[in-house]
Amino acid sequence: QVQLVESGGGLVQPGGSLRLSCAASESISTLYVMGWYRQAPGKERELVARISSGGHIIYADSVKGRFTITRDNAEQTVHLQMGSLKPEDTAVYYCNAYNTFSRLDSWGKGTLVTVSS
Repeated sequence: QVQLVESGGGLVQPGGSLRLSCAASESISTLYVMGWYRQAPGKERELVARISSGGHIIYADSVKGRFTITRDNAEQTVHLQMGSLKPEDTAVYYCNAYNTFSRLDSWGKGTLVTVSS
């Protein structure tokens, strides 16, 4: 199962930007749908954005126009560029890899994003 390591979280002021990165331990080029999820305190984990191996992208309505997901198959990485951040974006952000052959999910340990003045 692929191992995932997130980075790039931190404290940012409202209106600011952050770029999250997820490094995979093996090739993600064909089998994996890659995604970012988040979980705020007291809430369930929710999808933020997802990108297929063919480049099809889905965003949660709450982040459309503010966040951009990209993948670099050669570097085995996935990024989430976050802009116009709001306090309600505060959460632990998790990288996910869904193997379309085995139908198994892999998760990173998460990176905390705090949006506060």
